[in-house]
Formats: sequence, C-alpha cells, structure tokens
Amino acid sequence: MNELFYKTVRAIGRPIFWCNSRYVALGVENIPASGACIIASNHTSPYDIALMVRHCPRAVDFVSIVEVFKNPFLAWFYGNMNAIPLDRSKPDSPTVRVILRRLETGRIVVMFPEGGFRRGAASVVHTGKIRPGLGRMASIAKAPVIPAIIINSSVYSKPTAWFPLFRTRYAVAFGTPISAELPPQEIETAVVEAMKTLHEQAAAMLPEHCRVL
Repeated sequence: MNELFYKTVRAIGRPIFWCNSRYVALGVENIPASGACIIASNHTSPYDIALMVRHCPRAVDFVSIVEVFKNPFLAWFYGNMNAIPLDRSKPDSPTVRVILRRLETGRIVVMFPEGGFRRGAASVVHTGKIRPGLGRMASIAKAPVIPAIIINSSVYSKPTAWFPLFRTRYAVAFGTPISAELPPQEIETAVVEAMKTLHEQAAAMLPEHCRVL
C-alpha cells in the first residue's frame, strides 16, 4: 500500500471532478471516522472507483478483477491505489485473506457484490441479486457493511464529460451501517434492500436522463 500515492492522486482528482460536475452526495456521514467497515456498492463502470475515492472521507481499499492487473501500468497504478485483485473464476481464498487482513487493521474495503458490471435491468436494484459471500465476510471480520449506490458514473466514458463546465451529473449515496452481528444471509438481504432505497432517493434528485444504472 502506498498512502502518499493514494493521497496525491485523490488531491489531483478532486478538483477535476469538482469543476466538471454537479453531483448529488448523500449519507457521507454514515462512513465511520475510524475502524473497519465494508462498503458494498453497485457497479456500472470503471469510474465507480474514482467517484468512491473522491467522496469517501477516508482512504479506501477496493476489490478489482484480476484481469486488470495483467496490464503492467494498471497493475502498478491499482496496486498503489490499494486495490486487491480478485479472480472471479474460482474461490479465491488468498484474496479473502488479504481483505480480512485489511479489515483487521481498521481499513475500509469497497466491494462490488454484483460480481461485475451490471447495468440497466441487470442491476441489483432491479434483480435484487448479489453474489453470496459478503455477509460471511462481514461476520468473520466483525465489520459493519455500508450499502452504497452510484448513479451515472458511465457518463465519464464520454470525453465531453471531463470539460470544466459543471454539467456532468451523477449521484453517490451511502446508507446506514448494517451490523455484522446479523446472520450472513440477513446482512446480504439488508444490503440489497438498502441499495434499492438509496437508488430511489438519489435518482429522485437527478434529472431523468441522468438516472442511468
């Protein structure tokens, strides 16, 4: 982990996003000032990570697919941004151990429990489905889970979204922490229901054409 690199990238990136966007950010106060927690978010584009880094008041570690790390530059960049590689094709106990170690040291780990990009009708807010394992991870680590929703991050795939015109619209919303004392299945059910509610709340604050999942 490279905290100086992470802080430098965040310091450079925040003004860029500030001058090109008009955003909605809800529930940032739900992120604890200290101690371990898991942020469980939907996932629609690679820019979800950048927006999460921007709006979380603390440094976050995030789980990313192992394929990204096959690119030498991205492997170096993501590694220095505290990313944890995950191979979705097999049970990845080494990755689980890394996540648990990070949580043991009181860090925030961002996970995308849908298991990849899920847009439109395939999104968790419509299907109500996430991959199993999030609840068990929280229970083992005794780390609360903060549900999160990101809306319209994919807009940043358009070059014009980066122009400094304060016109790019997106939303990031964080729910109240879900206790790790609940049974794993109940944790996962509560996360899904919270995601649906957060989506309704955040989407209502955006223009209709920006409510993209």
